[in-house]
Amino acid sequence: MPSLPHTTPGAPALELSDLASCYRIGLLQRKREVLHGVNLILQRGRCLGLVGPNGSGKSTLLQVLAGVQRSERGVVRVLGSDPRQARARARLAYLPEDSPFPAELSALAALDLLGALAGLPRKEVRSRAERLLERVGLADQRLAPLRTFSRGMMRRFGLAQAFLSEPEVVLLDEPTAGLDAPGFAVLEDLVSEAQGRGASLVLASHLPSDLLQHCDDLAVLVDGHLRAHGPTDDLLAIEGRVQVELEGMGPAPLKELGTWVREVGGRVRSTSPSGRSLLELYGQAERHA
Repeated sequence: MPSLPHTTPGAPALELSDLASCYRIGLLQRKREVLHGVNLILQRGRCLGLVGPNGSGKSTLLQVLAGVQRSERGVVRVLGSDPRQARARARLAYLPEDSPFPAELSALAALDLLGALAGLPRKEVRSRAERLLERVGLADQRLAPLRTFSRGMMRRFGLAQAFLSEPEVVLLDEPTAGLDAPGFAVLEDLVSEAQGRGASLVLASHLPSDLLQHCDDLAVLVDGHLRAHGPTDDLLAIEGRVQVELEGMGPAPLKELGTWVREVGGRVRSTSPSGRSLLELYGQAERHA
């Protein structure tokens, strides 16, 4: 494998300082600011959940980090380098929301092309491509043109391309959009595997519940402003409230426990059976098939 340019040793995975980004509107091409002075640092090996409503600037922020859009002002660094430079682009992968892949190519040919553009040897690209298409459930469609793929299939293909080069930084924009529960399980596996090898990730979504179990940190973006940023547990914690999950207790012991909680000054807010996730239900069904 050809040697890749080195990035700055010890530099954070991502570093934004006073980042602003604009787009032009109308006949006069007036500027409209989308991101307003964003300051953010993501240390290496951590996973950031970038959350916010639609139109909050999440996609624009990822485009700037990926080097496909220029910032209006501020400093942007990926592994210590400008993301538009080869040394940074060789170490990161980006899955945009709209899946802009060559529709006339087959899934396998498209991955071959993308791997070649990333500088990977042909044999290594083909081996990784075959393996990833199998993992995302597209092995049987590997020779079919991408134009024949459904939205969910295109999203699975997008995940394959994002992890093809085993990047050090992975930027995923709305990665769960169009995925069914098995597809979400594939995404979880790929994210967990990348975390296991020390990659840094940004998972952007307007549905934060999709992301929380993987995210070390959260950044809340609203109207282009970074409104909150920090460790996930710290941001989501409610002072004075804890959640306890119990097993093997019937109604009578639970009633006694509730009485004791009230006696010591606490309050039981609600009780309900602990349920399984849809992914767990799918897994059980597959094991019994």
